[in-house]
Amino acid sequence: MMKYATLILFFVLFSCGQKEDILLPKSNITVVSDVKDHSPTYIFFRTNGKDTLAEVNRKNSIISTNWIFNIDKRLPLRLVIPEVMKLQEKKRKEVAHKNEAAENYYAYADTIGKNMAFLPFTKVYYKMKQPKFGLIVFFDKNNQISVNEVVVKREDVQKYLDHLPSDKPNKFIFCFAKDLSYGNYIQDKIFIRSLKFPMPDLNLTNEEFVY
Repeated sequence: MMKYATLILFFVLFSCGQKEDILLPKSNITVVSDVKDHSPTYIFFRTNGKDTLAEVNRKNSIISTNWIFNIDKRLPLRLVIPEVMKLQEKKRKEVAHKNEAAENYYAYADTIGKNMAFLPFTKVYYKMKQPKFGLIVFFDKNNQISVNEVVVKREDVQKYLDHLPSDKPNKFIFCFAKDLSYGNYIQDKIFIRSLKFPMPDLNLTNEEFVY
């Protein structure tokens, strides 16, 4: 299997004699530095007139391996997440070649470590709608953060969450604007991982909402 070793600001796929570019998201943090026994899935940025399209290529994805999703950072979540959901569902329903240990990862470039990096999302269940309960942490298309409709500076989010009044554990629901770019989404996901929660089993869900 191919092993990612060097920083690339774009991913180049040679397919049918043509060069295809994917502009990968960037961050200054490596979540996972190496994934063994993997196969790729690509989601390309395409245009048709004024319309933006997401084109999926998973010809080399093997069900029993770890899947690495190489997705163009320019695509909006409204196009990316439905395709990711379809692929997740296909892998979850597989019986004949299922590998319970196989994970799904988003690929991105670490600009500080000068390497490819990976963000696991196997256990995430996406919903293309608004949640009906919970304390809403929302990332809008301008990459502002609001907590229950109160805008909070990114550097103040941890302090704000720590001081929320509650007579029982808050259930935090992470939500994202459907027009948020996939590149910003990955940065937001990495930011969320930096937050501290007193009781993760009670405070967090495996669901993410896009609307």
